[in-house]
Amino acid sequence: MSTMPSFTSMNASDLAEILFTSPLQESDRPSAEQVRTAINDRFGACRGDSSRWIAAVAQEAGDHPDTYLPRMRWALTTVYAAYPGLTTAA
Repeated sequence: MSTMPSFTSMNASDLAEILFTSPLQESDRPSAEQVRTAINDRFGACRGDSSRWIAAVAQEAGDHPDTYLPRMRWALTTVYAAYPGLTTAA
């Protein structure tokens, strides 16, 4: 079973940003396990460097402002479902 990245400074917003940059889509209806795996994979691809996924989120927001908010809402809601008990701040 995949788990949350191995450091304690992650919160729901951080994980949602990582999920936002993953290839998962709302239409995929991913399971909690698929969400955790996608986050872990994307976190690894970014080598744990938050500036990499933050830059990808910013780029996507600039390129597709019409879909940014719905996708980020989906990512945040999905993270809360996949990681019960998360907080919004570290």
